[in-house]
Amino acid sequence: MFIIDAHLDLSMNAMEWNRDLRLPVQAIREREKGLSDKPDRGKGTVSLPELRKGNIGLVVATQIARYVAPDNPLPGWHSHWQAWAQTQGQLAWYKAMEEAGEMTMIKDAASLEKHISLWQGEAPLGRVKPIGYILSLEGADSIITPGHLEEAYEYGLRAVGPAHYGPGRYANGTDAAGGLNEEGKELLRVMERLNIILDATHLCDDAFWDAMQLFDGTIWASHNNCRALVDHNRQFSDDMIRALIGKDAVIGGALDAWMMVPGWVRGKSDPEVMQCNLEKMIDHLDHICQLAGNTLHVGIGTDLDGAFGKEQTPYDLETIADLQKIPAMLSKRGYSSGDIENIMYGNWLRLLRRTWS
Repeated sequence: MFIIDAHLDLSMNAMEWNRDLRLPVQAIREREKGLSDKPDRGKGTVSLPELRKGNIGLVVATQIARYVAPDNPLPGWHSHWQAWAQTQGQLAWYKAMEEAGEMTMIKDAASLEKHISLWQGEAPLGRVKPIGYILSLEGADSIITPGHLEEAYEYGLRAVGPAHYGPGRYANGTDAAGGLNEEGKELLRVMERLNIILDATHLCDDAFWDAMQLFDGTIWASHNNCRALVDHNRQFSDDMIRALIGKDAVIGGALDAWMMVPGWVRGKSDPEVMQCNLEKMIDHLDHICQLAGNTLHVGIGTDLDGAFGKEQTPYDLETIADLQKIPAMLSKRGYSSGDIENIMYGNWLRLLRRTWS
């Protein structure tokens, strides 16, 4: 089945983790043997060949660069200009992958339909199908002025999550509190004017409710699970999920183990011991479907390369290609073929077509 994954940090992995994502996952793991500077060294699950193997032909791919004030202990850049420059380096990697024939940017209805048609047919003789990517910004700290957001739109940016972890320039994110500041409200106004999708992922509760009230454009949550199943402010409460359903949003199920099962301790817990498997993500998706009364508001947004690897993913997933196990699991739970298509790609596709019509 064709699959859309609504959240991958491909350029971060290429540029900061120094991974050649044109290689098979096993080759990347071999290259990282003996390295310990990142917790997921030698344990990665994502590469471009694995996306093709899993028929994951369209992804939402990020730029990410956090600004940190002097009193912020989180890792990040010490000025907005450095953060902006980092995102431009990440953009250059995506452009290099386009030049190599590995990826292609999807930014409007025409490019979307052309790409879907390509993936529904056979690959051109002697060539691989390029992975389509929709460019998203995870955390808006690198947007120096509204003019920089307009520049980003011109080079292809189509979705923005105003916050990431901690306090942000425009909005507060995971493990922080407080509503949108005036700059954040202006950011949303410019996004709405440019028809940039608002990614509600990582918004703290206060900023989330501000955004729901202020933003009238398209909203999605690229990678988020349910607070009712794993109680943490990173997750959505049932009231938040209902608000997103009311906005006709789509929520992507994430495959970061600590978001999937309660009681996970980073760096210590083991996926098999914690019984963290792909079924646990389906539990979260099913919870949203029960709140909605249908399957129209869930999708896949794995975040499988978000600074973790096999040590913090479902034990029955070796690489991202194993997303192909999910349709059979959904079928076993009684989901119809139409429901399964909605979840694996159809809901994201419908949202994009509506936004870009």
